[in-house]
Amino acid sequence: MFKILTSKHPLSSVVAASFLALFSFSTSSYAGELLVYSSTDADNLKYYMEEFQKDNPSIKVNVVRESTGTMAAKLMAEKDNPQADFLFEMAATVALNMEAEGMFHEYTPKGMDDIDQRYVDKTAPVTWVGNYGWAGCICWNRIEAENLGLPKPKTWADLANPIYKGHISMPNPASSGTGYLDVSSWIQIMGKEKAWKYMDALHNNVAVYTHSGSKPCKQAGSGEFTIGISWPGRAIKIIKAGAPIDMIIPEEGIGWEMQVVAIMSGTDNLPDAKRLMDWTLGRGMSLFGERQSIIADPSKITKDPQLPGFYDEVQAKLINNNFVWAAANKTRIVGEWKKRYDGKTEPKK
Repeated sequence: MFKILTSKHPLSSVVAASFLALFSFSTSSYAGELLVYSSTDADNLKYYMEEFQKDNPSIKVNVVRESTGTMAAKLMAEKDNPQADFLFEMAATVALNMEAEGMFHEYTPKGMDDIDQRYVDKTAPVTWVGNYGWAGCICWNRIEAENLGLPKPKTWADLANPIYKGHISMPNPASSGTGYLDVSSWIQIMGKEKAWKYMDALHNNVAVYTHSGSKPCKQAGSGEFTIGISWPGRAIKIIKAGAPIDMIIPEEGIGWEMQVVAIMSGTDNLPDAKRLMDWTLGRGMSLFGERQSIIADPSKITKDPQLPGFYDEVQAKLINNNFVWAAANKTRIVGEWKKRYDGKTEPKK
């Protein structure tokens, strides 16, 4: 078994001791032990790591999870003294900057030739590979909307209508990968000037910016807000749990990100890190297909019969995302966004 820890979460004395021990000894050489950093959804992370350990019972996995922005800052702070052995599912727009800093170990995993080549590191030698993606969507509480007399939006542009003032929550792009894929995709779809004007109008309607990409859809599901800008995987889970949510794929198109894996430079357990990387393109890919709507090998997607046509709709609306541009311009874009809109961001816990 393993614990999923967060470096900022209030810890009990027992877990705190485990946390401190984890980091005190993470740079020592442990055969059969991996320290994994991740920013993927906590529910999925737990499932994937448990399955990996079932397949590899001799490997002990310790996991630290943070939101995308927080984990990126942590990794950059540790750049000269790496703590983690493996990066499991980090946004490509973040990982590309880490690759440029030489933070990843060179390794070409087994099965790389069998996946969609959009998920493959184009530089040589290979240091990362994409496993699955996620995209933007709108979570719409139809019951709350009916009670409030709100029309159902069809486009991103519709969300700028003042009728939605105070009824929208959205992830902060400084801390959430989902938030950044939305902002960067709006700039690519609309052009810079029009996109910032759009975000000015949207900001007037947003009640709160969250630090999690899942939270806005959860808030819509509970009725706290009518509209949550989120991602399809969370929307599907909330819909299947019985919440009165419709998932809207905006007509202009949706931005998307890919989650990548990489072996961290300086790992003391390279053989097991390679096993984990190979696993993500083997049995792991089938598991990703059970829970994700966009994966590196689409033939392994398990389509949900409750959502006919959804997978084709998402694929059809994915924009031609320029990951290199999004990565290179992230600091500038997020800085401008924070200057304009950060005042509505929820406090960090």
